Amino acid sequence: MVTIAKTLVSEKRSLMAHLMRRAGFGATQKELDELENQAYDDVVDSILNPGDSNHLPEFFIRRFHTEVHEQRVGPWAAKEWLYRMVTTETPILEKIALFWHGIFATGYAKTNQARALSVQIDMFRKFGLGKFDDLLEEISKDPAMIIWLDNQDNHNNAINENFGREILELFSMGIGNYTEDDVKECSRAFTGWTLKNAEYMSVRAMKDSIWPYGRISWHYEYRKNDHDGNTKTFLGETGNFNGQDIVRIISKQEATARFVARHLYDFFVADEVPVPQWPYTPPKDENAIQTLVDSYMANNHDLKEVLRTLFKSDFFKESTYERVKCPAEYVAGCLRVSNTITKPTLLMNEAESVIAYMGQTLLNPPSVEGWHEGAEWINSGSIVERVNFSHKVWSNTNSPEVKDITNRLAFNAELDPDDAVNMCFNLMGILDPDIEESTKNAIVKHSKKKGPIIFGKASTSDRKNAEERISEILGLIASSKEYQRV
Repeated sequence: MVTIAKTLVSEKRSLMAHLMRRAGFGATQKELDELENQAYDDVVDSILNPGDSNHLPEFFIRRFHTEVHEQRVGPWAAKEWLYRMVTTETPILEKIALFWHGIFATGYAKTNQARALSVQIDMFRKFGLGKFDDLLEEISKDPAMIIWLDNQDNHNNAINENFGREILELFSMGIGNYTEDDVKECSRAFTGWTLKNAEYMSVRAMKDSIWPYGRISWHYEYRKNDHDGNTKTFLGETGNFNGQDIVRIISKQEATARFVARHLYDFFVADEVPVPQWPYTPPKDENAIQTLVDSYMANNHDLKEVLRTLFKSDFFKESTYERVKCPAEYVAGCLRVSNTITKPTLLMNEAESVIAYMGQTLLNPPSVEGWHEGAEWINSGSIVERVNFSHKVWSNTNSPEVKDITNRLAFNAELDPDDAVNMCFNLMGILDPDIEESTKNAIVKHSKKKGPIIFGKASTSDRKNAEERISEILGLIASSKEYQRV
């Protein structure tokens, strides 16, 4: 038997794989081949300047999935988003949209308007890497958010505090950094921010035709005659404030910088305690949070620059497998890294549904708080869904990535299962220090039942058998507890 190295993965390749899992949904072996030859900082800069978002064309998807074009219900719109996560050439845009979707949580259950939610996700793609001020203003004008938090019912002569409260508590500063008077003054400033022709549109949206256009979208309108134009005092400043003024004041607060920093750390670095505990529990890494706060303040609230600081930091580079993948990351990652989706397929119907079965219905979070993440993603029901789906994807010997990994191992005429399992772990981005001995031993024990893996020449029965053996190992790895983390 040929003697081989225990790993095919350099430290740099492992770091690139880590970056692509966090800034996107993972990378194929061929993509990592290209990235390994580039400087890490250059790759970060390239990721954060994504340019046009090339992905599987929407007209192609809609010819196969006619329901996606209609966008009458949430799952149909979610399916189109999942296609983009899996096939886009600019995954950072979909990842940042997923990040903000969890914070500015808006759901179909109340809006009953899937197209409005798709428009909101488009807004996250456009503004999610820009200045926080601009993003906060856009979400305040977003029709789905206006309906979600009742700002169409916030009038000059009848204040509704729902949006005014949540923009402070859940979207920017967090509990303990504002007063009840600030909530009232904030709500007054956002009077008149409503939907255009809301009364008609609410009825029209329920009676629209399926063909040829499907759901129509809503539009924002500012009604000056419904705005409270009197003097307001907000966070210590006094003036005749409108919504834009409130956004400006909020965005420059250090409490906002810290709130944004903790969310970024929680999503891109390591699982934190749930958001409701933040006022009472210090961050996992106070120095890291302060670094991000300083970047936010020094760069005029530019989120792209804060992420640049984050991705280039030592605390990010050292944070491998310290987050539990949310269901969307898990499913999109399986499909993307396995290179399974190259054209519209009925598998995407199952993929969209299984994300919901795992506990995350895209475009329909359970409440304005979004989802409780981290370890709460894993329970006896969701883990079964994860294992079944990932094993199905990775056990497919027709997968281009399964064939690629098999070919990379085939320079050995024969492989002992110990080495095959170790190398498959490495090629899937999981290095020895991150693998529990019990996990590896269980997979090796199962694989050894069939003896050594004999590769033979391409297009032979030996090679076909080797592909089946390797795909089985990959499926078991994808079912392991290590693979649940990112």
